[in-house]
Parts: sequence; structure tokens; C-alpha cells
Amino acid sequence: MESRPLIRGHSHCKDEGMQLKVDEHIHEPEALAKRIRLTTLRMIHEAKSSHIGSAFSMADLLAVLYAKILRVDPACADWPQRDRFILSKGHACAPLYVVLAERGFFPAEWLNDFYHDGSRLPGHATHTGVPGVEVSTGSLGHGLPIACGMALAAKRDREAYRVFTLLSDGECDEGSTWEAILFAPHHQLDNLIAIVDYNKIQSLGTVKEVLDLEPFADKWKAFGWAVREIDGHDFEQIERALTDVPAEPGKPTCVVAHTVKGKGVSFMENKLLWHYRTPDRGETARALAELGNGE
Repeated sequence: MESRPLIRGHSHCKDEGMQLKVDEHIHEPEALAKRIRLTTLRMIHEAKSSHIGSAFSMADLLAVLYAKILRVDPACADWPQRDRFILSKGHACAPLYVVLAERGFFPAEWLNDFYHDGSRLPGHATHTGVPGVEVSTGSLGHGLPIACGMALAAKRDREAYRVFTLLSDGECDEGSTWEAILFAPHHQLDNLIAIVDYNKIQSLGTVKEVLDLEPFADKWKAFGWAVREIDGHDFEQIERALTDVPAEPGKPTCVVAHTVKGKGVSFMENKLLWHYRTPDRGETARALAELGNGE
């Protein structure tokens, strides 16, 4: 991955209208998703950290967002007209750091120090000193409320940017999430898109065992959202759902993305073990082989 110099501060940003800005080195989402998984795996192994299952379930969603959807400018991370993206499931931040480095928000070399003492890239998403990260997250249930505030500010300021947030299914146990789900339709925040990484496994068990969310999509609809259910690993479905927004004028959009925990590595898929476990050397080698090991 090549790095690009950053131009910080609004004074350097050119107002070129609301455009998707994708560098030439970003290829199709499928190839980007593969690189996200490979690099994330190496980072988590080297750092002896965790959340590989959660990272892999959302890799395809991130790839489509940053290759096809988000109107952002890596050369000007503070571009006022940029779309905002909030990773509400901030514990699974490793792939977010990877895709930001891929897009050129900061040098790829920063990834080598992920989750180390004194690193610029801590184990929960952190915005301080990290271009492209809008807000620090990790305390679950905070991302959607913050996104609501950003979307409301855009409405009141008559700005055209959209606000996207990616939630875990487990954080839909949180009362603050449901307060925000009530708030957004009340204020007609049709510039807000919530994506739920519905891999159906949370920290200590399956979602159904811990606190069953079903009928999940129907609950969002009952609260006044326009809802789409998709296969969160089908690139065409993801792009279609996130391109045609708002799904209904005057309503916020919820995309319920049905995903697989640990997607892409056979012995990690749908396994609770890989919420917290660090892959050892042998497991990392096996996983790299399955993912293609960069080939």
C-alpha cells in the first residue's frame, strides 16, 4: 500500500462539490476486502489482540463503503462536505484502520504498531491523531446517538453530507441505541444510514441466547425507519442498498446486513471462540493460506 501526504485543516480543502473520491490504487471491493482481511489477521496476531471474528464479518461492508459509497477525500480528512462514517462497534477497529490506510488517510506503516504501547492506533477506534476516524468509539451503544447528532446538525445547517454508522448486533441490547432509533425518525433524518452487522454472535453467546432481537427488522420498521435486509457478504447487494439512500424520503435508513462471524476462514466462521481469541502462529498460517496469503 502506498502512502500519501496529508493536507490537514479546512484552509487547504477545495470545495469540489459532493463527490466520491477514490484513489486509483483502490480496486474493486472484492479485492479490497481480501486485503482488509489479510492485513487485519496479521495485525491482530502480531499485537496478540482479539475480535478477529467481528472484524471479518464486517470487512465486505467496509470495502464497499470506502471503494464505492463514501464521499471522502484522504488528502483532506477534514473536508467540510465529506460524508461521516462512525464505527459504533469500535472494538473491531483493526479493519477500519486498514481501509483508511488503503485509502491513503495515513501511512500504511502505522499499522505495524497496532495495539502496542504508545501506538497511534489503539485497540478501540480513536480519532485523536488518526485522520479519517470521526469519533472515538468502543463503549457500545454510543455510535448511533452520535450519528443522530451529526445528521441533525447537517439538516439544520442545510448541508448535503450523509452520516453512516456501523453497529454490532450485540449493542442493540443497549437502551441508548433504542433511544436513538426513536430519535432519528422523529427528526426525519433521511441523511442517516445505520448498518447492522448482524452476525448473530456477541461476546458471551449467540444473540438468540443472550437477548433475542427478533423480529429484528420489524422492530426498526415499527420505530419509523426504512429497512432493507441484505446478505452482508454479497457485494452487489451491499452496493445497491447503500447507493439508493434514503430508501424512503423523510425516513432514516437501516440496512440489516446478515453476516457470518469470522467470514473467510473456515475454522473461524460462526464460532464464538473467535470473538476474543488471538490466533496463534499455526492458526494464523492456516488462515492466511485460506485467504490467499496475498496471492
